[in-house]
Formats: sequence, structure tokens, C-alpha cells
Amino acid sequence: MLFLPDWLDEALMQAIARENNLAETAFAVGRAEGGWELRWFTPTQAVDFCGHATLATAHVLIAHEGQAPPPSFHTRSGVLHVSADPSGYRLDLPRLDPEPLEALPAEIAPQLADGAIAVFRTFENIFVELEGADRVRDFVPDLAAIAGLGPVGLVITARERSGGRADFVSRCFVPGAGIPEDPVTGSIHATLMPYWADWLGRTRLTACQASARGGWLGCELAGSRVMAGGACRHLHEGRDLPSRGRALRRVTGAGRAGVFLPGAFPCGKAQTRSVRPARVGSQAPDAHDHPRPACRGWSGRARTGPCLYSRTAGAGRPRPVRAFPARRNA
Repeated sequence: MLFLPDWLDEALMQAIARENNLAETAFAVGRAEGGWELRWFTPTQAVDFCGHATLATAHVLIAHEGQAPPPSFHTRSGVLHVSADPSGYRLDLPRLDPEPLEALPAEIAPQLADGAIAVFRTFENIFVELEGADRVRDFVPDLAAIAGLGPVGLVITARERSGGRADFVSRCFVPGAGIPEDPVTGSIHATLMPYWADWLGRTRLTACQASARGGWLGCELAGSRVMAGGACRHLHEGRDLPSRGRALRRVTGAGRAGVFLPGAFPCGKAQTRSVRPARVGSQAPDAHDHPRPACRGWSGRARTGPCLYSRTAGAGRPRPVRAFPARRNA
């Protein structure tokens, strides 16, 4: 995710998302009255609703920027709230009840006709309930055929087998929007939760998204809202200091990368000052001074010049990592 002082050109945000090549890249701009404007881009297009990148954005704000109270995000799908609890985070989503379909769309009918129980859709996804959880886990998608749906995603779901940890399982494919399979998709549970709550007769359910990476969500139906809870794992943190003086701060967690541009925080957490950049690898120092941020490691001591930190699960303090010079054009 990128925290910006103001919106970039949409074509530039799309180019950044394409370069990241993740399921979604989130862009956030602070609001004068509080909260954040939030948008999401897949590698090929902007999307109107994304839960997982919202959760990752909140994780950076709460765990690494110390923001309190919990952040609110103003999006094209309404206002989304994220709160922290002992087990992780709770994402407050609008309930999206589906519309039933009489038949499978022609693009996906050949690969799903055998075993499909129900078909329904929302504005962004087609949902297919299959006969059992094993069919969901063993499904081999024809991505070229699914891409025929355009930017609309395909979600397959089923009730978990007896004795399983989850109540229902799902998988999500959106190749037409540059996402062959989304590892974990918070937004689809705004529809799956009311669907399965109606069938199972309970308002609290455990969901498993059975992608290769996989993920678990604790879901609760609360009237017109759906609460989806889960944990975020902080993978590594660092700062990139480009030679032209535009300071970026990058935080990576839950499979998404975060970058802070100067001025993104009204409180001034991205302070800059003018110093001569230090040598990085074999790159010669710049001929002129450029504004650079005072980089603070986890010890709290101020450092200047390029620095990068990496941390793995279970490690103590972050370890320094060599910052390589930028690749030059031939």
C-alpha cells in the first residue's frame, strides 16, 4: 500500500500496481476531517471493493504508526472500519446479498456443470456452490475460460466436511483483472457469510479460503454488516531513499507492500532534512544535497542516508541488508 499526501494520476497508480504485480495495491490519502480515502488497483484495473488490502493498510497504521482510534476508510463501497483485538483485526464490511442466477454463464459452464448446486452473483463476482469441500480444493481452473467473464470474478464455495475446522471453504479467481487466484479475499465474505449463515442457521462462522497459500477468517453477521476477522503477519520493513531526494518508506505485511511519501501524515511523521547522501554500493554520491528523511531504526536512534532493514518471523531486532545501487539503462 502507498500512503500519499495527495492523489497521483490514475495512470501512474495503475502502473505502480502493475509493477507490484500483487493481487491488489492499495493507495491511501489522509482526510482533513479524519480517516483515509482508499482506492485499490489490481495489475490491470481499479476495483471497487477489496477487503484484504484494507486489512493490510490498517495493520500498518495501527501496528507501525500507532494510529488510534482504529482507522476508517472512505471507499467506493462505503466507509470501512478496522479494529484490533487480541486475535488480530476485525474488518467491518457492508453486507452484500447475492442475486440468484438460473444457469451457469456459458464461459464457465463446461468446467463447473458437474457438481454445481447453486449459482448467484453480486456486482463483482459470480458464486458457485459445489457439492463438497473436496471439489473446491481439487478444482483445477481453466483460467482462459474464466477470463472470458472479464473483470468479474469466479468464487467457488462449499460446506466443509464433517469434523473440519471451518464451516465453509472457498476459492476466488479473477484472471480477467490480472488475478489468476487470490490467496485470501476479504470482500467475498461480505456475500459468503450471509449466504452460509442462512443455510447453517448461525451468525458466527469460520471460513477457510483454500488457495495454495490459504487463509482463515472468523466471520460474524451483524444485521447489515459483516465482520471478518484475521491476523496479519509483519514480514519486513525498510526505507528506500532514491537519489533524487523523493523519500519513500516501505512496510511489507500480509503480502502487501506499503510506501509512505513525504507529507502523507499531517502530523509530520515523514520529516525530511537536507544531508549529503551516503555512498550506496558502487553508486557515487550525488553532486548536490537532497532532502532525506532521518531514518529511525527500531532502536529509536536517528540515522541519515540509505538504510534498509529486514525481519523474519521469530527474529529479534531487524538485521541490516545491503542496499544495492539502482540498475542503470544500457
